Amino acid sequence: MSFRQLVAIFLARWKTIGAIFLLTLATTAVVTYFSPRQYEAHASFVLESKDALYGGANPVLSGAGYINTQLAIFSSERVARRVVRDLRLTENPSLRDRWRESTGGGLGGAGDIEAWTAQLLMKSLNVEPAGKSNVIDVKYKGVEPSFAARIANAFVQAYIDTSRELRVDPAKQNSGFFDVRVKQYREQLELAQARLTAFQNRTGITVTDEKLDVETARLNALSGQMVNMQAILSDSTSRQAQARSGSADQLSDIMLHPVVAALKADVTRQEVALQQMSTRLGDNHPQVVEAKASLAELRRRFDGEVRRATGSVSVNNSINRQREADVSASFEAQRAKVLRLKGVRDEMTTIQRDVENAQRIYDSVLGRLTASNLESQNTLSYASVLNPAVAPTEFSSPKIVKNMIFATVLGGMLALATGLLLEFLDRKVRSIEDVSRGLGLPVIGVMPSPDRARWIGGHAMAPLLARRVLGQLPGPQ
Repeated sequence: MSFRQLVAIFLARWKTIGAIFLLTLATTAVVTYFSPRQYEAHASFVLESKDALYGGANPVLSGAGYINTQLAIFSSERVARRVVRDLRLTENPSLRDRWRESTGGGLGGAGDIEAWTAQLLMKSLNVEPAGKSNVIDVKYKGVEPSFAARIANAFVQAYIDTSRELRVDPAKQNSGFFDVRVKQYREQLELAQARLTAFQNRTGITVTDEKLDVETARLNALSGQMVNMQAILSDSTSRQAQARSGSADQLSDIMLHPVVAALKADVTRQEVALQQMSTRLGDNHPQVVEAKASLAELRRRFDGEVRRATGSVSVNNSINRQREADVSASFEAQRAKVLRLKGVRDEMTTIQRDVENAQRIYDSVLGRLTASNLESQNTLSYASVLNPAVAPTEFSSPKIVKNMIFATVLGGMLALATGLLLEFLDRKVRSIEDVSRGLGLPVIGVMPSPDRARWIGGHAMAPLLARRVLGQLPGPQ
């Protein structure tokens, strides 16, 4: 279908098209005029990105997930119910009548009026973030400007109170839980400390490390003494054995004895003198006999002194043996004491570790209890009112200009579509193309319409020959 055909159709059915277009405009205007005026109140609040209790930036409070969670809380039935309770909307007689009519419960109504009212309020509520910021816009539509502003502000305040309850109530439960645990772990700590005190009183040891260091030093000193005494004892034992074997006069200790050395020298001189006298005077000479008797006496005295010196070696060996035994006994006793102290230290270390663990657990639970108590008493909020809602001065719906523009576009489209539909249902010849396409024959001429000139302006008709339009005849075959 060409553009000329469309124009011909629209000109032929202009009355129907105009009537539908005007009817659409009139219907829209009437509906817009009689529609109830809706007033939209705007409020906004900002979500803090800092921790209100501990301070400092909190990445959780600035994430998209956190903002979406807060939007879900704001749009929840719990917040809406709080608005209903705070404003006492269920006490409104007109609202109660509307509830009875909508629920069909008769005079008593059906269902929960608070839940029904909350659902009714949520239908006119719109909450969304302002761009990519932490500012949340709250919009509420109502038939009264003051009521819409009142509801919007009530929703913001109910959200702040509800979010505070959602944070404080779990903190109160945690506080009760940790309070019981603090008492339990305090008792465990006291029992561990009592065990440590009783152990210290029983053993008399308070600091195991220093005590063990001193006793270990004593053990090392006794070990050195014992080694020295064993060397001395071994030497004295060998000298005693040598003395008992008949070689006492060869011992340096005996030979260096002053009395033994003097007697040894006297015996030597007497033997030399006797030998000389025997050579000069003979063995039977009285002087030789006297000299022999004197030498025998000196030898007896010498042997006696040697025996006494040998006895002192035995006594010295006995003393060394006793000293070695005493040092060995002291060493064994000290070693047993050190071993006992090590056992005591291990046991005391275990008890001290139990005390430290109990103290650490108690401090941790006490810290959690303190934080929970502080959180349960926290009246701060992460949301702050940025702009409270005020009663709007102009209604937000219906939008007259927008509705009329929409009605103009829709009416024009509907009118044109109706004209085309009627034309397709009742097809008529509107132009030369309709004849040539419908009959498949060329058009020789067109007769002018006498009414056309009068419709256009009533001017005189041009000569017939001038208005005749000749069609193109087919050429020779």
